[in-house]
Amino acid sequence: MKCRTIRDIEVCNKRVLMRADFNVPLDDGHIIDDARIRAVVPTVHNLLARSSSVILCSHLGRPGGKRVPKLSLRPVALALEGVLGRKVTFVEDCLGPVAQLAADSMMPDEILLLENTRFYPGEQNNDSQMASGLAELADIFVNDAFGSAHRRHASIVGVAERIPAVAGLLLEQELEYLDGFLRAPMRPFVSILGGSKISDKIGLIESLLQRSDRVLIGGGMANTFFRAQGIDVGASLVENDVLEEADRLLEISGDKMVLPTEVIIADKLDSDATCRSVNVSEGVANGWRILDIGAATIAEFAICVRDAQMVFWNGPMGVFELTPFATGTNALARLVAESDSISVVGGGDSVAAVRKSGMAKDISHISTGGGASLEFLQGITLPGVEALLKVD
Repeated sequence: MKCRTIRDIEVCNKRVLMRADFNVPLDDGHIIDDARIRAVVPTVHNLLARSSSVILCSHLGRPGGKRVPKLSLRPVALALEGVLGRKVTFVEDCLGPVAQLAADSMMPDEILLLENTRFYPGEQNNDSQMASGLAELADIFVNDAFGSAHRRHASIVGVAERIPAVAGLLLEQELEYLDGFLRAPMRPFVSILGGSKISDKIGLIESLLQRSDRVLIGGGMANTFFRAQGIDVGASLVENDVLEEADRLLEISGDKMVLPTEVIIADKLDSDATCRSVNVSEGVANGWRILDIGAATIAEFAICVRDAQMVFWNGPMGVFELTPFATGTNALARLVAESDSISVVGGGDSVAAVRKSGMAKDISHISTGGGASLEFLQGITLPGVEALLKVD
């Protein structure tokens, strides 16, 4: 999937409106993880080096179309200054005369950050007036927000329909990696899926079963597959309303789906819980719950990962936030990082788990888009990408 990028357009002395994904985690106004801020630095540097002025916009959180002070992007402006090593002007609007004056006053090589686009109800409705107002701020639109590319919002789709629009370097990189997995994966191609639920990943599982040589299942979602097979899982998390779907997926998977054979169970969800390993075939006693994959499962998964040429991973193998149940996820992170495969990790919990394991630097690509990457791998055309493809 090939979009025009910033390399294909003249930006000298132009005002560039750049949609970034600054939806960063905050704690009392302080940014906990600035990875998404750092991710757009190459695109910003490229544009500034070519004598353009850069107007950045993004959403943060879910303010519901109202001004919510704790979701202001002002802390992001300060973080950006630190990351870029240069001044970033912040304006408390993204529409109207204040924003327009700030944009009109810019000189080449200057950076402006607009306020949270979701402070305006027109953002999520892809309102034509909001899209037009944003478009009036600039000469060119650059989308570098892959994490929001699955949203049909004014700052993603509407603007791209009104002024020349291209992809940023981060969006380009995301599409190159994921498109390779979707259309022409190197073999063997191994997918690893974890997390708590099957219900919101049924389409993804179906897609990956068609494209992968092996689909390794861990985390809470494995419990629902166990229950569908008639295995007792005790007090483990199970989605009873999708048992039929789980059974259907098992039937169509052939020998592609690999479920855990050994798991770690505990008598409660707590760091000081009593834990032990059990063979899945033996079932789980009442009151106990599955919270991680066991050593035998790790060994079985390792064989698949070590032989793989491509690996896609979404979802942790257990409750990795608690140390007693992080072993499986950390082991998988090491296996993927140390393999010779092209590896992509996508999804918020997966990314957090890999970073916590200390293995992030050895992963080929960590996707900045959770929902976007999962929809893309189902073959769904993302509205933000589609808007760029329609541009002449």
